Amino acid sequence: MVDVGRQGADKGTPTRTGLAARLTGLRERSVVELRDRGRRVRAIGGLALQAGLAAALSWLAAHELLHVSQPVFAPISAVSTLAASVGQRLRRTVELVIGVTVGVLIGDLLLLVIGTGWWQLSLIVVLAVLVALFLVGGAAVMIQAGATAVLIVALSPSVRDLEIPRFVDALVGGSVALLVTAVLLPLNPLRVLNRAARPALDLLTAQLDATASALREGDVARARAALTALRENTDEMNALIEATKGAREASTLSPVNWHHRHGPVSRYARMAEPIDRAMRNSGTLIRRAVTLIEDGEPVPEPMPRAVADLAETVRLLKQQFAAGDEPLRAREAALRAVCAAGDAYREGVGFSGAVVVAQVRTTVSDLMVGTGLTQETANRLVRRAFGELRPPAALTDDDGLAPPATAD
Repeated sequence: MVDVGRQGADKGTPTRTGLAARLTGLRERSVVELRDRGRRVRAIGGLALQAGLAAALSWLAAHELLHVSQPVFAPISAVSTLAASVGQRLRRTVELVIGVTVGVLIGDLLLLVIGTGWWQLSLIVVLAVLVALFLVGGAAVMIQAGATAVLIVALSPSVRDLEIPRFVDALVGGSVALLVTAVLLPLNPLRVLNRAARPALDLLTAQLDATASALREGDVARARAALTALRENTDEMNALIEATKGAREASTLSPVNWHHRHGPVSRYARMAEPIDRAMRNSGTLIRRAVTLIEDGEPVPEPMPRAVADLAETVRLLKQQFAAGDEPLRAREAALRAVCAAGDAYREGVGFSGAVVVAQVRTTVSDLMVGTGLTQETANRLVRRAFGELRPPAALTDDDGLAPPATAD
C-alpha cells in the first residue's frame, strides 16, 4: 500500500511541476506583454495629446471663427492628419484637401445630371475614387474622395450648402494639425530617431554578438538562431526609415527644431539607408558563418573577434548618435573589426570563411558611411585597415579560389 501511494505521489509530482512551470511561463509572458504595452503607450502618449489638442482647436476655429454650425469634419480631418505616419503629415494634409475637393466636384456635377438614389451613389463614388487615384494616387486621397462623395449624395437633399463647409473643415482640420505638430506640441526629432533606431540597432548588435560566440564555440544552432532573428527585422527597419522622414519633417516645420536641421538629426537621418545595407550584409555574414561551422572549416582566432568588434561598432554607433556626438569611437571599433578580419584571412580560412571576412569589410564600409563619411573615404579606410591581400596558405592557386571578394 505504501509503495502504491508513493507511486501515485511520484506520478503526481511531474503534473504539479508541469503546472508550476506553465504558471511561471504565463506570468513571465504577462509581465513582458504589460511592459510592451506600457512602452507603446509611452511612445504614443505625445500623439494622443496632439490629437486631442488639434481636435479641440479645429472645432473652435471652424465654429467660432468661420461660424460653421456643426463643425464635425474639422476635428475628424485634424485627427486623420495626425494619424498619418510621422513624416507624412504635410503630405496627408494636401491629400486630404485634394480628396475632399474631388469628392465635392464629382458629387455636385453628377447630382445635377443624374439626381440621387442608390445607383447614383454607387456611380458617383466609383468616379470620385478613380479621379482621385488618377490625379494623386494613395489610399488617403481615395478614402477622402469616396467619403466626401457619399456625404454629398446622401445629405445634399436635406442639408443645404454642404460643399463649402466640408471643404473648409478639411482645410481647417489639416492646417490646425500641422500647427499643433509644428508649434504648439512639436516632437523632438532626436527623440523620435532614438526611439526608432534603438530596436533595429539592438537587434543587429545582439545577433552579431551571438554569431561571434557561435564561431568561437562552434555552435551551429546559435548561429542559425541569430540568422533567423536577423531575418525578422522588417518592422524595425521600416520604423527607422519612417522615423527619419518624421525627423526631417519636424525639423523643417517646427521653428523650435530648426537648429536640428544641420546637426545630429541630419547625421542620424542619413544613417537609415547604410544601416539597412549593413543589416542585409550582416545577414549574408551570419549565413556563411552557419555554413562555415557545418563544414568544419578553420576558424582563426581573429575571426570571432572581428565579428564581435563589428557588434561593438553598432553598439557605439547607437550610443553616440543618441547623445548627439560625432561617432568617432564607432569608427575606431569598425576599423578594429577590419584589422581582425584581415588577420583572420592571412592566418588561413576556407571558402565560407573568406566570405565572412569579405562581409565584415562590406558591413564596416556601410557603417562608416552611416557615421557620415563618403563612400570613397570609407572604402579607403577599410582597405588600409585590412592590410595585405595575399592569399593565405589554406587558399592556394591550386584550390581555384581567389582572395575574398569585397563589395565595399
